[in-house]
Amino acid sequence: MKEKARPLDGIRVLEAGQLLAGPFTGSILAYYGAEVIKVEPPGDGDPIRSWRVLDDDGTSFWWRSLGRNKKCITANLRDDQGRELVRRLARKCDVLIENFRPGVMEKWGLGPADLWVDNPGLIYARISGYGQDGPYSSKPGFASVCEGIGGMRYVNGKPDEAPMRPNLSLGDTMAGLHTALGIVMACLHQANNPGSKGQVIDTALYEAVFNLLEGVVPEYDGAGVIREPSGSTITGIVPTNTYLCSDGKFIIIGANGDSIFKRLCEKMGRPDMAVDARFADNAGRVRHEQEIDDAITAWTGSMDSATALSLLDEARVPSGPIYSVADMMINEHFIARGLFEEVSVNGKHLKIPAMVPKLSKTPGRTDWPGPEVGAFNQVVYADLLGMSAEEIATLEEQGVL
Repeated sequence: MKEKARPLDGIRVLEAGQLLAGPFTGSILAYYGAEVIKVEPPGDGDPIRSWRVLDDDGTSFWWRSLGRNKKCITANLRDDQGRELVRRLARKCDVLIENFRPGVMEKWGLGPADLWVDNPGLIYARISGYGQDGPYSSKPGFASVCEGIGGMRYVNGKPDEAPMRPNLSLGDTMAGLHTALGIVMACLHQANNPGSKGQVIDTALYEAVFNLLEGVVPEYDGAGVIREPSGSTITGIVPTNTYLCSDGKFIIIGANGDSIFKRLCEKMGRPDMAVDARFADNAGRVRHEQEIDDAITAWTGSMDSATALSLLDEARVPSGPIYSVADMMINEHFIARGLFEEVSVNGKHLKIPAMVPKLSKTPGRTDWPGPEVGAFNQVVYADLLGMSAEEIATLEEQGVL
């Protein structure tokens, strides 16, 4: 059966980034149909290939997901010949992604102005810690640091304790999402304006997390209120918290709508709270947050988590368990929604996460897992640059590829 078309079919992307933010951008585009050519240094390739849990061959399981659908080639960007090959490839691409420190690509003669000479329509996506300009632009900026300066770390954790970091590199991932969105918008602009020139997409990690701060800025400017860390709750919305059950498991309850809160109270056997004027709206509930949370905690603590969640479902109160990956992978809803895709790696089956959103007519898909270093050298350099197998082999021997 013929595979469905994908929304980014026909878009060719040159990915010159490494680690997470740039490569995650490329992963999104590749999943939805773009031809993504990933440039890596000869030898070990992208360092992320050897990060975290490794398979029997010493390759990161994560890489098989992050590198999916990419045509991986090698080119030594510290070598004149390697840079020239990338310059030639860029002439044949619609988009370039890079996440080096600002100024590095210009030093190599691969900056936007350099590449627009031969390809004026090239969309040039740049990801860095602090952006391409401004007083911090030259500072090194990994996600861990940028999540702090961008405000995310300040509001997370418990009051009077060290700010918490989720055990995920959210700054990198959010920067990748923002960059992918920027690329699609730039492509749409070009499609609607034939002949228009390329543009730079400038994504900063700290700005990607700053973009998630909801009302933090206007609340401070308008009322002088600094949103502080609030543990397992969220400031100004009640009740929404994590509650312990008798089996030692936590569940999450979000009953912060007025009618939902009343249904929760009825189900807890507390009709008095449902009609209490103090709790009639969110503002009142915020003023009495501790009293409400104490009542809910007493209720959930009197039963196991499965019973509590069943009762909450009956009352149509938003609630749920806290899942580990082991829970997710056997959950009927995750499976029904197709959130796991199976690939073959060296003859072994491996499940990797599907990507979202789901598109009804042009869905994304995984065609192959992250390949080996330089796996597409012959294909890409021969097809796009017309190089012979002998030329490619010579450059590999010289350490250019």
